[in-house]
Amino acid sequence: MTRNVWALTQRELQATFFSPIAYIVAAVFLVATGYLFMGYTLKPGEEASVRVLLQNMAWMLIFAVPLLTMRSLSEEYATGTIETLMTAPVTDVEVVVGKFVGALVFFAALLLATLVYVLLLSWYGAADMSVVAWGYIGMLLLGALYVSVGIFASALTRYQLLAALVGAGLLGVFTLFVDALAEIQGGAWRTVLGYINILYRFEDFTKGMFDTRGLVFFLSSTAFFLFLTVKVLESRRWR
Repeated sequence: MTRNVWALTQRELQATFFSPIAYIVAAVFLVATGYLFMGYTLKPGEEASVRVLLQNMAWMLIFAVPLLTMRSLSEEYATGTIETLMTAPVTDVEVVVGKFVGALVFFAALLLATLVYVLLLSWYGAADMSVVAWGYIGMLLLGALYVSVGIFASALTRYQLLAALVGAGLLGVFTLFVDALAEIQGGAWRTVLGYINILYRFEDFTKGMFDTRGLVFFLSSTAFFLFLTVKVLESRRWR
């Protein structure tokens, strides 16, 4: 299984690194984060903290990650190469995990590029390295969940743009919509909505705090969407 997953991961990475869309999304994301970093994190008279940077990045990734993952399975459907995968000696789980790991590695490379802002923050201020470390661990967990949602959306359709819209829509529901709904609800509903709010769970990491509930939430949610993706592929296999 490991050999098949590694081969599929390499295949996905090659496709991603040769995709102009990936570079366009990465460039726009880095330029936007740079602008927000200079405008808000290094704002005169305000606290210079990596927390602000990470929170801004988390919001932008709601739209960036679905664009990065939209081609994962949609392109396979559109080009017909999904039939080759279906008849190859690999399982649906291996296909999904390979796609996931490949996309996550590209996301990690994109995240690595943002460390230049941390270096600038350390130069101009006193960056708390424990907050930076936990914040970026949280960002990796957040990215893994976003990637799993994006791949699930890509498994639903052969149209890449539609996959991106569905992925961003799903992430929007579990961030923007849930947050807005929690504001007008009270009691137990507010607690439940707060628990399933992705960015609420991510917030503790940006404070330099480790919460096992947040870790369980991100890992279980990522596994859940990958499971759904496998089921979508299985349904196509039996059509």
